[in-house]
Amino acid sequence: MQTGKEDRRVRRTKTLLLQGLIHLMETKEIKDISVKELSDYIDINRGTFYLHYNDIYDMLSQIEDQLFVEFNDILDRTLTCESAVLSPQQTLQDIFSFLDRHRNLAKAMMGPHGDLAFVNRLKDLVKQRIYSILKQRQSACDYAYIEAFIVSGCIGVIDTWLKQPSPRSPEEMATLCSTMLNKGIQLL
Repeated sequence: MQTGKEDRRVRRTKTLLLQGLIHLMETKEIKDISVKELSDYIDINRGTFYLHYNDIYDMLSQIEDQLFVEFNDILDRTLTCESAVLSPQQTLQDIFSFLDRHRNLAKAMMGPHGDLAFVNRLKDLVKQRIYSILKQRQSACDYAYIEAFIVSGCIGVIDTWLKQPSPRSPEEMATLCSTMLNKGIQLL
């Protein structure tokens, strides 16, 4: 009988695989990581890996998809009206809390050996959400510049925050980003 939940052993194996992948991504490109290397690193049989994933790219894809489900939930819950762009504190706090929970993975994905497709997918998602809110304002502003400012600025701040050995709390970062965004948008 299957209850829809993963067996504890499966969750443990997937957690070990994820931790191993993160560790390997700190020093090498994803294209240079083999199933054998990952399996050897976490001391499991390659066959066990193949019970869960087709290859390293399939694993990465499934991990990214899980992250985007959670990230979309945050945006659906908090970024639903124009006031969220004008006062993005709660959205940013939820995003920084999400990133803090997944700090090692986010750091690896956005790092020098990370997945550029992940970062671009993240940017595109946020751009779409921001555009749908900003177009409701129907002002003469050039939304492409506003989107670029918000998205690139926040991604840059996130990247810097992830690299800090003693990072500020998600709440502090949300306040900092919210202040910077509000001051920047008020100039328009």
